Amino acid sequence: MNDLESQLAFQEDIIEQLNQQVYDQSQQLTELQQHVRFLAKKLKQIQEDNSSAGVDPSHEPPPPHY
Repeated sequence: MNDLESQLAFQEDIIEQLNQQVYDQSQQLTELQQHVRFLAKKLKQIQEDNSSAGVDPSHEPPPPHY
């Protein structure tokens, strides 16, 4: 009986740890999604600024080679 209680306590502890890990990863995912939205906005803004300024990225000189 004590062995079963010990196993149950161990499993409850593992479940709690896993729940915490899922919560932490959910928070990280939310933060990363916010960063992606921010970067997408910035990229769109830069592209709009370049197109309104008449900058054509296909006419840029190639980068220097090493």
